[in-house]
Amino acid sequence: MKEGNVSYKVTENVGIIEFYHPSHNALPSKVLDQLSRTIIRAGKDEEATVLVLKSSGDRTFCAGASFDELVAIENETTGKAFFMGFAKVINACRECPKLIIGRVQGKAVGGGVGVASAVDYCIASKYASVKLSELAIGIGPFVVGPAVERKIGTSAFSKLAINATEWQTAHWALEKGLYHEVFDNNDQVDQYVMHLADQLKEMNPEAMTALKRACWSGTEHWNTLLEERAEMSGKLVLSDFTRDAIASFKSKS
Repeated sequence: MKEGNVSYKVTENVGIIEFYHPSHNALPSKVLDQLSRTIIRAGKDEEATVLVLKSSGDRTFCAGASFDELVAIENETTGKAFFMGFAKVINACRECPKLIIGRVQGKAVGGGVGVASAVDYCIASKYASVKLSELAIGIGPFVVGPAVERKIGTSAFSKLAINATEWQTAHWALEKGLYHEVFDNNDQVDQYVMHLADQLKEMNPEAMTALKRACWSGTEHWNTLLEERAEMSGKLVLSDFTRDAIASFKSKS
């Protein structure tokens, strides 16, 4: 549990994927790998008709990349491999034949915004503020960028990516299309997540797969695109600027 984990269970045809890390649900390589593999597995599970993707706890949805792992990257190969973890999660969501409902109970940072963008229907609490902080540490949100921009458009994505130190509210994310519903508390979030899941599990699986494919039309090149973006990020993370910025962030936390 100290290294984080991903769990999967099916209850009445609803598959629930839940990730956890003690550092505000951050996503180190091991958790990213487990998460992408679990999404692929759930997509093939005949017991599950619809999926829910969530993180543990009641506060932070996902703190994004693990700073400890970022500062340990020593070469471009290792850097690319780390960022490919996010690429694989996004592509696993994109290629999954089942609709994925996201449950975002709290703040989402960096890669966490990417995960929230990769689900098909996102339900959040009013505490689920978002921030793309990558530029502030010298990287830029290159891997998650296509998923975020697809949901909220170029202008709103530019605001998040450039204004990298400021939080945007859950209601801003709702207005821009990242979230589809925002509720006052997590009990209401959970009730609506299961309400929607219960509705969807009664619908035609073939129709839902076809609808998902239509909604993701135009992203067929993302396997290549996100790999290119991972390589770009893997180079940038080696800069002195990034190492100094991460050290400064860690000293304040």
